Amino acid sequence: MADRDAARQAVVDRAQHEGRLPSLVAGVLEGGELAWTGSAGAPTGPDVQHRVGSITKTLTAVLVLQCVHEGLAAVDDPVGRFVPEAGYADATLRELLSHGSGMQSEPVGPWWERTPGVDIETLLRANDGSGSVAAAGEFFHYSNLGYALLGEVVARLRGASWWDLVQQRLLEPMQMRRTSYLPQAPHAQGHSVDHFTGVLVDEPHTDTRAMAPAGQLWSTIEDLARWAQFLADGHPDVLPAGLLREAGRAVPPADDYGLGLRLLAYDGRWLVGHTGTMPGFQASLFVDPRTGDGAVALTDGTTGFDPLAFSPALLSASAGGRVQPWRPSTSVPQVAAEVVGLWFWGNTALELRWSNERLELRDLLGRTLADTFVLDGERVVGSSGYHRGETLHVVHRDDGTVGHLECATFVYTRVPYDQDAPIPGR
Repeated sequence: MADRDAARQAVVDRAQHEGRLPSLVAGVLEGGELAWTGSAGAPTGPDVQHRVGSITKTLTAVLVLQCVHEGLAAVDDPVGRFVPEAGYADATLRELLSHGSGMQSEPVGPWWERTPGVDIETLLRANDGSGSVAAAGEFFHYSNLGYALLGEVVARLRGASWWDLVQQRLLEPMQMRRTSYLPQAPHAQGHSVDHFTGVLVDEPHTDTRAMAPAGQLWSTIEDLARWAQFLADGHPDVLPAGLLREAGRAVPPADDYGLGLRLLAYDGRWLVGHTGTMPGFQASLFVDPRTGDGAVALTDGTTGFDPLAFSPALLSASAGGRVQPWRPSTSVPQVAAEVVGLWFWGNTALELRWSNERLELRDLLGRTLADTFVLDGERVVGSSGYHRGETLHVVHRDDGTVGHLECATFVYTRVPYDQDAPIPGR
C-alpha cells in the first residue's frame, strides 16, 4: 500500500514539475470510493475549491437526460421546440450533447471565459446560426455554445434557472456541498504562468451567466469523487445507471464522445468523464463505469496539464521517485529578464526560460532541456548540458539592448543566422 501511494504521489509530483503548475491536487477512486489524495506545489487539499471548467457540461447533460427519462423531451427533438428563437433551432439535443451539430465552437463576441457574461436573450440574438462550420453529423466539432443552449432548454422545460436546477436536482441529492456557482472559501486563485519568467499572473474569476452551463462551476476533489461515483453507479434520485451507460457510448461522428461524456481508452477499456479548462484552471475526472475505479485532478494553472495522460498515469502508477517541485518566480534578476525568450542557434529554434532560480535552454523541436545556467555573481555559468562550466556572454548593442549571446563559440541570435552578430573570437 505504501509503495502504491508513493508511486501515485510521484505521478502528481512529475505532472506539477513538468507542467510548471502552481499547485496540483488529485484523488484516486477504488470501487467508487475516494481511496487516496495527494498534492504538489503550493499548499492545497481535497476540500479546496477550483474551477472545473467543462466538467460542468456533464452536469448539464444529466439535467437534459433527466428530462428525457421523464418524457419531457426526446434526444432527437430540435432545440427550436423549446427555444424557438435560437439561431440553431434545427440542431437536436443529441447533436448538441455529442458536439455533432456543426455549430460554431464559441459564442460571438469577446473571449467568454475571461469577460463578464451576458444574459440569454443577448446570447441568442448574437448567435443567429450563421456561424456553422459543418453540416450536422459531418464531423465532431466541440461547441461551448451548444451547452449554453442546452442549459436554456432545461431551464424552460422546468421553469427554473439552470443553476437552481443544478442545486436542487443534482448537488442536493448527491450531497455535493462544496460545489458552487461562484467560489467559496477555501478556494484557489487561478493563475497563468509567464512562459519565459515563471511569474504568476492572476486570472479573473468571471460570472459567465448565459454560458454558465458550459463551464462555470467550482468544486473540490471530494465532491468530484462523488460525481465520478455517480457516473459509474447512477443514483436513484438523479439518474439510473442504465441511462448513464447509454450516455457513455460514442455517438457518431465522434469515436470518443457520448451524450455529454468524454470517453478515454485505458487498459483495454473505456473510462467516462470529462476534462475542464478555464482561465487559471484545469481539471480532469474519469472513472471506469464497471469497477468504479477512477481519478480526479484539479490545478490552478491555465496551461501545462495533460488531463488525458494524467488519469491513466495515476491509475496505473507502480513506481517512480519524487522530483523537485516547480516553484513560481517571485522575482527575476535583471540579467535573466533581458535574455529570456526565443533564440536561434543557426536555424535551430530554442527558448531560454528562468525557472527554479536558473536559466533553462530548451530545444523547441524536440521539446528537450539542452542546457542550464546559474548566476555566479556577474557571470552566467553553465550548470548542466554541453555548456556546463562555460560562461554565457550577454553581448549588448551600443544602445544597451541585448544583441546576441555567446558561449564557447556558440552564437545565439534573435533571428536565424543573424548577419549582424559577429563570429566570436574566443
